[in-house]
Amino acid sequence: MELTVQDRLLLNQFQQRLPASTTPYADMAAACEMTEAQVLERLQYWQEQGVLSRVGGVLNHQKVGSSTLAALAVPDEIRDEVALKVNQYSQVNHNYQRTHRFNIWFVVTGRDESEVEQVLSDIEQETGFTPLNLPMVQPFHLNLGFAI
Repeated sequence: MELTVQDRLLLNQFQQRLPASTTPYADMAAACEMTEAQVLERLQYWQEQGVLSRVGGVLNHQKVGSSTLAALAVPDEIRDEVALKVNQYSQVNHNYQRTHRFNIWFVVTGRDESEVEQVLSDIEQETGFTPLNLPMVQPFHLNLGFAI
């Protein structure tokens, strides 16, 4: 994939610092000497190509609510079906498969700990599998920004 100078600027400048404004894409465009439509077109194209998985801010859920990492041990033959059921919950994100007895891993977020517990309980009732609840004990931050 050929990247222009503006593409590289867009990726380098905003992969970790999405503008916190009412017009983030216009702000990004101005900083990169692009139009807002060009920024949106590039971001959509990169998402469609699998270059970007998401565009958005990252919040510390422990400061604005509650979250936990959870896992399910599901027979492989129904794994995809169970994953779809888990994905129906708006509080679930980062759902992915692992090669382990616990083969479905996901994050549950909520307004508070009781909402997170309720979602885990609902998932158990919906799927028939008891989630392994792995709440964060000590936070750490991995800087995954890379110069393009």
